[in-house]
Amino acid sequence: MIEVKDLHKSFGDAHILKGITTTFDKGKTNLIIGQSGSGKTVFLKCLLGLFNYEEGSIAYNGQVFSKLSEDEKRNIRAEIGMVFQGSALFDSMTIAENVMFPLRMFTKQSKSEMEDRVDFVLKRVNLDDAHKKMPSEASGGMQKRVAIARAIVNNPKYLFCDEPNSGLDPKTSIVIDNLIQEITDEYQITTVINSHDMNSVMEIGEKIVFLKNGLKEWEGSKDTIFKTDNQSVTDFVYSSNLFKKVRRVYLEENS
Repeated sequence: MIEVKDLHKSFGDAHILKGITTTFDKGKTNLIIGQSGSGKTVFLKCLLGLFNYEEGSIAYNGQVFSKLSEDEKRNIRAEIGMVFQGSALFDSMTIAENVMFPLRMFTKQSKSEMEDRVDFVLKRVNLDDAHKKMPSEASGGMQKRVAIARAIVNNPKYLFCDEPNSGLDPKTSIVIDNLIQEITDEYQITTVINSHDMNSVMEIGEKIVFLKNGLKEWEGSKDTIFKTDNQSVTDFVYSSNLFKKVRRVYLEENS
């Protein structure tokens, strides 16, 4: 679990995060959504420890990050897996080498132990025969699965995903969403996803935090988001005719 209390972050005179309080639960897919400029990217980077913040706290399983020693912070970082928006694979490394990279950084495993673990996670994301391929030989969806394999290779307690479906077609996006949800449930990871993809919200949004102008405007689930009368949320979610129809059908069926 990740607990956030009264989080504030500014850049000069620009107050970006204005007192956010929420929790992200273990074994659930937690989504951060909001329009551009809402503060969701800054929020994600604070959760990752990439940005310091002026007020508030972030606790990982009860450990307040800002109060930890450098060694303790390193231990927390070793428990974090990250899927970047553009996959961020190393072009000069094979897929197997990319996945092995965190093991080289954070563990003292033997080469054979690392190879066994790489084999396991690549099989888990259905890339059994991709070890020797280069990233340039992989499709966008395949690269994203490699990024997920690399993110989970260290058995992380926390998984962060920044726009994991960016640049993918709808069918591949569903595959990636389902894979993330399956892995979250299977390994009981605390997963936090920064997304603007409403299909992802409705597919896997077990916990949704909606930000607007640096404030937590609303939080709930993919089910309760249909029922909210918060105008900012409905304007964001139902900006397309498709989701307006989905909401109307849902309300009719559950009235």
